[in-house]
Amino acid sequence: MEFSHEPVLLNESIEGLNIRPDGIYVDCTIGGAGHSAEILKRLGENGLLIGIDQDREALSAAKAKLETVNSKGNFVLIHENFENIRQILEGQKIKSADGILADLGVSSYQLDADERGFRYQGDAPLDMRMNRNNAFTAKELVNTWSKDEIAGILRDYGEEKWASRIAEFICKAREKHVIETTSQLVDIIKAAVPASARRKEGQHPAKRTFQAIRIAVNKELEVLGKALPEMLKSLNRGGRLCIITFHSLEDRIVKQFFRNRSGLCKCPPDFPKCVCNPVKELKILTPKPITPTDEELNRNHRARSAKLRIAEKL
Repeated sequence: MEFSHEPVLLNESIEGLNIRPDGIYVDCTIGGAGHSAEILKRLGENGLLIGIDQDREALSAAKAKLETVNSKGNFVLIHENFENIRQILEGQKIKSADGILADLGVSSYQLDADERGFRYQGDAPLDMRMNRNNAFTAKELVNTWSKDEIAGILRDYGEEKWASRIAEFICKAREKHVIETTSQLVDIIKAAVPASARRKEGQHPAKRTFQAIRIAVNKELEVLGKALPEMLKSLNRGGRLCIITFHSLEDRIVKQFFRNRSGLCKCPPDFPKCVCNPVKELKILTPKPITPTDEELNRNHRARSAKLRIAEKL
């Protein structure tokens, strides 16, 4: 299957990065290089693009695409998790960058490739790893975690109100046989969620459970929380940080990080004066997140939950 992923909020992201021809820019989740190709087009011979991804297939596709845009070699691709951005830059003998972009969405290729196990449609091995070198899979999670642990991630990461019931059904099912495929898990979820609730909600009953398991398998929220301070340290003054999120949990982490680093007082409202002495490191350029236009939504339905937040290092 061809590695394809239509870049979400492309023009808005590129504008947000405020690209200089001689600057250094990092795409933390390069995927199919949709955003990176546009960054590279705007770089001169002294500019540099660094693309990071956990998925080797993504990096291969990105390399092929970027070589058609610019064959001068002013891009570097790294197989790594973006939480290690500081070490990545140090490995390239780079102190800091002029712009950092992270698109936190799962690529269309990963979603549509049955063998990756991200989809609740069809039948595939329970995998869900973004980095296939990692040992821990969705299969291990659903077959070894306790009922309370499974219910916890479904509740916290999927905001699933039937979390306890789904976890109970998973644990009962695995007593009879190992849960190995996405279709087996979907059948268990359908049995756990009452038909009346499925009709009322109008969306696939497995959607939130699959999201929660994917987040847990890849430690997505932990990685994001760790990476944001490292991204800030990795920016030059005046550098831009552009983050695209796809669900409320990610967006809340980014929003709170931006607020905490923008000099806003964190004292309780009943304090007579500020005692927290906030340090202003970022200027928030998007008081409200940028969302896709109707035209983009008509073209790409997977963009519907995307939000872009931009900040500038002071």
